[in-house]
This record gives sequence, structure tokens and C-alpha cells, in this order.
Amino acid sequence: MGLQIDIAAIVANWKALAAKAPTARAAAVVKADGYGLGAAKVVPALYEAGARDFFVALANEGQAIRASLPDDATINVLSGHMEGADLEGLVPVINNPEQFFRDRAMRPEKPFAIQLDSGMNRLGMEAAEWAGIRDEALAAGPAFIMSHLACADEPEHPANALQLKAFREMTEGVGVPLSLAATGGILLGPDFHFDMVRPGVGLYGGMPFADAKPVVRLSLPVIQTREVQAGEIVGYGATWTADSPRRVATVAAGYADGILRMLSSSGASLYADGKACPIVGRVSMDLVTADVTHLDEIPAELELICPEQPIDAVAGYAGTIGYEILTSLRHRYKRAYL
Repeated sequence: MGLQIDIAAIVANWKALAAKAPTARAAAVVKADGYGLGAAKVVPALYEAGARDFFVALANEGQAIRASLPDDATINVLSGHMEGADLEGLVPVINNPEQFFRDRAMRPEKPFAIQLDSGMNRLGMEAAEWAGIRDEALAAGPAFIMSHLACADEPEHPANALQLKAFREMTEGVGVPLSLAATGGILLGPDFHFDMVRPGVGLYGGMPFADAKPVVRLSLPVIQTREVQAGEIVGYGATWTADSPRRVATVAAGYADGILRMLSSSGASLYADGKACPIVGRVSMDLVTADVTHLDEIPAELELICPEQPIDAVAGYAGTIGYEILTSLRHRYKRAYL
């Protein structure tokens, strides 16, 4: 089975999103091992393309890529200064006063950034917390101040305007670079761009960046085909019964490889040269079955992620989002980087 990852497409998507915010510095979000696609390959390519600011979720993710980047690249850690974290060569994005005072006590001369909660109620300082340490924090010279949008993938959602207003109010007069927009925020327009944008899922071909170049192609080897007679079942739980003589192919992958069990008889297909072969029966740990009756010849591989069924289409069948599809792809796949 093979996972094809187009590094050139990731770079093209970064450049396209950066071009949509020409007055802002374009960072790159590479957390979760580059959204599951391999940060060790993704990060150097983005650096070569011009990215100098990278975002990870955890300090150990940052350390994993620090050695592959020159000193002029900044790696920002969204979880901030957690106790025991190795932040050497990294920039923690401080989320609360406790983190701020811990960081300044332990790393008084080291760079840091600040995250404010503009309404998502997840990470960042609320207005009252920020007001309490604002003067001291600004005197310490944060590299930038950021917040994060909850509903940027829904352009008409009223939360976007409310968060923009809150962020502006909390940062008025700070004299520090500001950042609010990830992929969805970039697409909301210039009011959301500020000084730095942080494209993430759009780099990897995911929505809401509808113009993204596809990055991932996933092909699965066919182990066996069999003739299934009318009335016979396929797979665990006998959830699918043939209504006429059918030919069914079994491929070598399953939920242990990130092919979510919710794809069972969901309407999703495997593809053979652009022809849909509906998934039938349950997705199991290592195997998926598909109806290939209509094919003249059975290919050696069938595709799950392909131009006819990109990551967000797969996600829709599974009742989830493209982010989960990408980050669920496991390391049993042989990976080929273009």
C-alpha cells in the first residue's frame, strides 16, 4: 500500500495562501508531524520556499524539527511553557499568567509570544487576565500576540466579527506584531490578516481552501477477489448482503491504518482508474472490501484518496473533517514523496 505525498503541492499551497495576505508574514503550521504527512520532509521544503515562522503544538514536536532548520527560522510552541518542557531554541506562546511568570523566571532573556482568548474559550488569556499583566508582559517584549478563530471556515458566522472586535480591543496600542488568521481566517479577507498569518490545513490540500492543490494520494493493494452469490454476506456483523452475484475485492488496509470504521457502507468508494468501487461491509483493522463487479480487470491497487475522492470527501462520508483523515494516516504505508 502506498501513500503519495506531493511536497511541491504543499509549497504551492503555502505560496498561494501567502499571496492572499500580501501585507502579512506567512508562517506555516506543521504540528502533528506536518498534519500526519511527515514534518521532516515538509518543513525544509517550506523553509526553502521562504517560510521562516513555524508553529507546532508541543515542545517535543519543535525539538524534532529544530535541527533541520537554520537559526533564522522560528519555531513557536502553541501549548506555551509547560512544566518540564525543553524549550531550547523554541518560542513558547504563553497562554496564561502562570505560564508567563514561569517563563520569565526560567528564561528571562529568551523570546516568547502571547496568545489571547478572543472568544473561543480554549487557549489564551481572557481580557481580565491580560489586563492584569499587560504592562509587565509588553515590557518584556513579546515577539507577537495572537488569537485563534473558532468559526473561520464559516465566513458568515457572527463569531468571526465578534472575535475580530475583541482581538482589536485587547491589542489596541500594544506596538507588537499581531496574528489572528489561520487558513480560514486568511480567506476571510484583509481585516483578519494583521502582521502574520498561520496557514495550516490549507497547505495540505484541505478545506476551507477550495483552490488548494491536492497533496495526498492513497492506494491500497488488492489481496484477493472472490465471487459472492446473492444472499451471501461480507465482513463482520453481516452488515452487507449481496442482492445479486457480485465480485468483491479485499485490500490490505483498515482502521489500524487510519481508514476510519465509519466509512463502512457509508457511500465511500475505492477507485480503479477513476471508476468508483463502493466499500461494502465493515472496515476492519487491516482489511477493506469493495464491490468491483463492474470492472473488466481488477487492478493491483485501489485508491481511497484520489482526485475523484479527496480528503474532505472521505471525511464527509466518515462524518468528520479532513484534518482527522490526514492525521489518522499511519506509518504502515510505504510513503513516496514527490
